[in-house]
Amino acid sequence: MSIFMFILPLVAVVLLSLPLVKMFTSKVSKQGAKWRLMTHIGGFFGAVALIFCFAMSNASAAETAGAVSAMTGTIAQGLGFVAAALSTGCSALGAGIAVAAAAPAAIGAFSENENNFGKSLIFVALGEGVAIYGLLISILIINSLG
Repeated sequence: MSIFMFILPLVAVVLLSLPLVKMFTSKVSKQGAKWRLMTHIGGFFGAVALIFCFAMSNASAAETAGAVSAMTGTIAQGLGFVAAALSTGCSALGAGIAVAAAAPAAIGAFSENENNFGKSLIFVALGEGVAIYGLLISILIINSLG
């Protein structure tokens, strides 16, 4: 192992978290926060694409070196795990957005009329259900990989 294997991930983590530093340490405008968030998301997906490119180039080098027998999984299994992770992550993100929109409205409705508590709680729970469905799908994907 070389020092390059330790420095490169550290640099990647610093570069991915750099756009968010000012957003958390000081007051920024709404437009600036959106730009920083989009930069962070773009950097994340760029890093994922870069990792896939490196993995594909290393896979072809491993085949020529005869190291394929040391691998225990296939590309299909790896992509299955990526699909399971994406289903859980994206559903949790969607649930967070849904709860962020429904919870303040539910609190406002409850503060105006206390009889609205049950109705408003259902809408918040429906947003939470999205994350549970994504987790269920990822469990089904992982069970089918075996």
